[in-house]
Amino acid sequence: MTVRSAQAVWKGTLKNGSGELSLESGAYSGPYDYKSRFESGTSTNPEELLGAAHAGCYAMFLSALLSDEGLNPEHLHAVSKVHLGAGPTITKLELHLNAKVLGIEEAKFLALAQTAKEKCPISKALGAVAEMTLEIEFTAL
Repeated sequence: MTVRSAQAVWKGTLKNGSGELSLESGAYSGPYDYKSRFESGTSTNPEELLGAAHAGCYAMFLSALLSDEGLNPEHLHAVSKVHLGAGPTITKLELHLNAKVLGIEEAKFLALAQTAKEKCPISKALGAVAEMTLEIEFTAL
């Protein structure tokens, strides 16, 4: 079983404090704060990082499904938008995909893209608590 970790350190009050997020791998370490989460700031926030994890997981899972079909996708660009509502609560997740794949019928691609949305580990975890949509722009090569 693979276990990954990240950590957060927060100092101060909710609105006036700030924190630092870091990944076990060392690939990212950076600030986060109230303004970047609930208003418009230049630091990161938990929802942005969750969106990055979701987009990355989805693209990798779809690539695996395409690879299982003997296909090599030229381009899979996934964007995940995480909606934070009152509470605060994550209310909706939007996946947007722009893809270029050689040698696959559009209907087959759309079915695989939908399967990836339903079965990638991050989608499975998040889909249990929030509405999730998928919008696809596909180019067959």
